[in-house]
Amino acid sequence: MVIKINRRPSSEKGTTNNKEGFFMDKKDTTFAVIGCGQFGGSVVEELARQGADVLAIDCNEEVIKKYVNIATQAIILDSTDEEALRSIGIRNIDHVIVGIGQNIQASILTVLLLKEIGVNKVTVKVVNDYHKKVILKIGADSVIQPEKDTGKRLAHQMLSDFVLDYLVLSDTYSIVELLAAGPIIGQTLIDLNIPQRFGINIAAIKRNYNIVVPQANTEIKEGDVLLVIGENKDISEFDHWLLHS
Repeated sequence: MVIKINRRPSSEKGTTNNKEGFFMDKKDTTFAVIGCGQFGGSVVEELARQGADVLAIDCNEEVIKKYVNIATQAIILDSTDEEALRSIGIRNIDHVIVGIGQNIQASILTVLLLKEIGVNKVTVKVVNDYHKKVILKIGADSVIQPEKDTGKRLAHQMLSDFVLDYLVLSDTYSIVELLAAGPIIGQTLIDLNIPQRFGINIAAIKRNYNIVVPQANTEIKEGDVLLVIGENKDISEFDHWLLHS
C-alpha cells in the first residue's frame, strides 16, 4: 500500500505529482531515500537543506511523519513491493539511497527491484562485509558504512561535482575537500581573496600526493585539492560559485 503523507514546497525544479509518479518534469538531479532511520534521515535532512528534490520513503508511519515538512515528498511504502515502487515512478529518480537498517533481506530485495525497474544509480548502506559483497554482486553502484555524519558527507558529495570528502565539526562548521576548478585555476590566493569574499579558509592544498602549505602568492593549479574549513553556509556558497562561474 502507498500512502502519500504530505509535501514541502518543491524547489523550483518543475516537479509534478501525477499517476506516472513523482519528478516527471525534473531538470536537476532528484533523489530518493528508502529507510529513514538515523542514517537515511540524515541524508534526507541534508539534501533538503541544500535545496535538492528528495523523496523520503519508509514502511513505518511514525518514522516518515518526521520528514513531512522536510522532504519534497514523504511516503509510507514497502520497498520490497515491486508494484508499489513502480506506482510512484521510482525509475524516474536519478539517485536512490537505500538506508534500510538491520533487515538485510529487505535491503537486498529492494536493490534487486530498483535495478530491475531501471533506476540509474543506487547507493546502499551496508551493515557487514557479507551484506556489502551481496549488494555489490546484485548491481548496486556504491555502498557506504553507516554513521550519522556520514549521511551528511554523502549528501554533500552527491550534490557537488567538486566535493571529494566532508567532515562535520559541529552543526555549523565543517572541513571539506574541494577539487579546484573553473575561475580559481591559475589564480593566487591573494588575488582570490577567499577569506574576505566567502568567510572560509584554505588550510592546505593537496598537490600530486604532496601537501602544500598555502601562502599569499600560492597559485592554484589544475588537479589541486583544497582543504577548506568554515561555516557550512559559506562553504556551500563557495562551492556554488565554483560550479556556476
